[in-house]
Amino acid sequence: MTSGLWDLVLKGIWTTVQLLVLSALLATAVSFVVGVARTHRLWIVRFLAGFYTEVFRGTSALVMIFWVFFVLPVAFGWQLVPLWAGTLALGLTYGAYGSEIVRGALNAVDPAQKEGGIALSFTPWQRLRLITLPQAVPEMMPSFCNLLIELLKGTALVSVMGMGDLTFSANLVRLALQQSAEIYTYVLLIYFAIAFVLTRLMRGLEKRLKAGVGKDPGNGTSARELKRARTTGVGGGVA
Repeated sequence: MTSGLWDLVLKGIWTTVQLLVLSALLATAVSFVVGVARTHRLWIVRFLAGFYTEVFRGTSALVMIFWVFFVLPVAFGWQLVPLWAGTLALGLTYGAYGSEIVRGALNAVDPAQKEGGIALSFTPWQRLRLITLPQAVPEMMPSFCNLLIELLKGTALVSVMGMGDLTFSANLVRLALQQSAEIYTYVLLIYFAIAFVLTRLMRGLEKRLKAGVGKDPGNGTSARELKRARTTGVGGGVA
C-alpha cells in the first residue's frame, strides 16, 4: 500500500476517534440526565424520560443518522456537517441505552442508604450526589464499557453520509487496490485494537472508582463509613 493510501487510512482512524469521543461525551451526558429523570418522584418527569428512551431504543441508529443528516435540513433548515450529524445521532441513540444502565444502578443502591440521607435532612440533590451516585457509578462501569465498544462499532454507520471515517476510507482504498480481503482484515484489526485500548482504560477506571468506595468483605460496610465511625465514636463502640 502506497504512502498516500496509508495517509487516507490514518485520517479515517483520526475521524473515527473524534466521532467516538464526541458521541461518547454526549451519550454519557444524556445517560445520566435521562437515567436520573427515570427515578424522579414526579410522574411527568419519569414519563418524558421513559418516552425518550423508548423512542431512541426502538429506532435504528442508521435511520437516525439518515434523519439527522437528510431530513433535518429539509424540515427545519438546519444543515449539520457530517461530524456533528453523526455525533448527534449516535449520542442520542446510545444515550438512550445508557440511561437504562444509570436507572438500574441507581435503583440497585440499598434503600437504607437513601433513608439515612433523609434522616440527615439531605435534599434530594444532596442524597443523589453524596450517597446514591458514589455507590451506583462503579456498578455502571462494566455495562458502560460494553456500550462504549458498541458505540465504536456504530461509528462505522456514518460512512453512509460520505464521512471519511475508518470504514469509508478503507472502502476507498479497497476500490483503488482491488484487495478486499487484505484491506478489510486490516480494518478489523484496527477496530479491535481501539476496542482493546478502550476496554483496558474502562477497567482501570472501574477499579479506581470501586477502590474509592471500597467495601469491607466481612459486613459490607464501606471504608468511608468505618472511618467516620472511628472518628465520631458511632457504630457499636468502634474505637
